[in-house]
Amino acid sequence: MKKLYSNKLVILSLVLPGLLLFIFAILAPICLSVYYGFTDYSGMGSYSMVGLENYKNLMHDEAFWTSLRNSLFLAIGFICIQHPLAIVVAAVLDKLGGKGESFFRCVYFIPNVISVAVIAYLWKFIYNPDFGLLNNIIKAFGGKGDMNWFSTDTAIWSVLIVLIWHGFGWGMLIYYTGIKNIDQVLYEAAAIDGADQKTTFFRITLPLMKPVIQVNVTMAVISALKQMETVYLLTNGGPGNSTQFAANYLYQQAFKAFRYGYGNAIGVVFIIICLAATVILNKVFEDRDERKIRKLSRRKGEAA
Repeated sequence: MKKLYSNKLVILSLVLPGLLLFIFAILAPICLSVYYGFTDYSGMGSYSMVGLENYKNLMHDEAFWTSLRNSLFLAIGFICIQHPLAIVVAAVLDKLGGKGESFFRCVYFIPNVISVAVIAYLWKFIYNPDFGLLNNIIKAFGGKGDMNWFSTDTAIWSVLIVLIWHGFGWGMLIYYTGIKNIDQVLYEAAAIDGADQKTTFFRITLPLMKPVIQVNVTMAVISALKQMETVYLLTNGGPGNSTQFAANYLYQQAFKAFRYGYGNAIGVVFIIICLAATVILNKVFEDRDERKIRKLSRRKGEAA
């Protein structure tokens, strides 16, 4: 077996399919986006090079900045609301055990297996100002119950609630898996030392969940930036651009306004922001010991 894996042809045959998939499915589309971002291509017919004109227009595009601001709000909502709740629920489920654990694990994950179209139209009925469930509940408690949840002032918050609720199951499941992988001996030792559940959670569970939290938070930020389907079906960015998100705005410009070159410029900026967010989050979650080791290695290199 060792001789087989030392054969360069065998190694190439194993690596080549994944490498070709990366080149044609990821790298080539990115390169084409960069190229078309410098053109005035409409998606059909001929086009000409316009240099940085698309990017200059993008810097003065209020709708684009609104879409980035909304994506930032969603990312904050994921990090500050969805994920803390997901960690707590995952920890509670881990302690629950038995059939109740399996039941609630499935219940929390159900929204993620339902079609996005079904979710969007379900919430449209819930938010309906005339016969929606939410307004009927308000009426039952003595309120007016005539709230337009998709008005300019409240639409973004209504959309954020749907997106945070819809993605809760994935976050919870990843945290749940991370907690299950923690060695139970640590909890037993803490119990012998007299640690209560609160101390155990903050001293054992959270520190050991740091790699899982890093992955989950990074995925949440990228998910917030590329959010489109639910927004498109709920409001399509309206009213005005109050619920506009970056990915949805890209789609509108490239395929509805027939500004394919401009849409690709948005895509390039979008990729840069995603890469920057990933690097920043990796720096934020970087272990202190790793930083010390890097600093020491640099000093040794400089001394040598």
